[in-house]
Amino acid sequence: MQVEIWSDVVCPWCYIGKRRFEAALTGFQHRDDVTVTWRSFLLAPDTPKDFGGSSTDYLVKVRGYAPDEVQVMQGRVTALAAAEGLDFRLDDSRTGPTVDAHRLLHLAAHRGLGEELKERLLRAYFTEGEPIADVDTLVSVAAEVGLDPEEARTVLEGDAYLDEVNADFAQARAYGINGVPFFVVDQKFGVSGAQSTEVFADLLERAWTDAHPLSMVGAEAHADHDATASCDDGSCAV
Repeated sequence: MQVEIWSDVVCPWCYIGKRRFEAALTGFQHRDDVTVTWRSFLLAPDTPKDFGGSSTDYLVKVRGYAPDEVQVMQGRVTALAAAEGLDFRLDDSRTGPTVDAHRLLHLAAHRGLGEELKERLLRAYFTEGEPIADVDTLVSVAAEVGLDPEEARTVLEGDAYLDEVNADFAQARAYGINGVPFFVVDQKFGVSGAQSTEVFADLLERAWTDAHPLSMVGAEAHADHDATASCDDGSCAV
């Protein structure tokens, strides 16, 4: 079963949704048959690379929110993150365009380290205050999860995997995805947002059942079968 997750590494709900989905997957009976693929989504591609400010600064200075409004929003999301075991330090975050981080994630996926880098980038941004658009930072983080730092730097200093990032973004638009996180199972079932673990568990179960329908055996003989050979509700003496 194929699960595709569109998200951005500066999206707090994406980190929260990741934890809730992981909890659902842990409890899923067929979890070893599930492949998870991370897809790129650029929430604010026009953010200046040298912006350097926090997510709070971005919401106030670029998006025009009132500081008090931002404080309330971020306090709420920080509390929800804590409930999932995440330590958000949004005032310390250093935001910027995320296209390079996504290009690096495609490299990591091709090296079998996509999940590891995704988690590491989220922690670097939301907890450690690392600048998400800085090449040296991205190379260092990549090396921590086992990527070749020289290969990572070569990717970041060129335009490798940009087509893959754009293809993910185009597919998101084709699906009608306007916000993240967004979860798609077997290109058929979709869930938008950081839903509860229970919703994700239901998504997995429904998709599995749909992909593995029950096939009846002996249907042709069923018409002549002795009706007393099976029990229905109220039909058997017990």
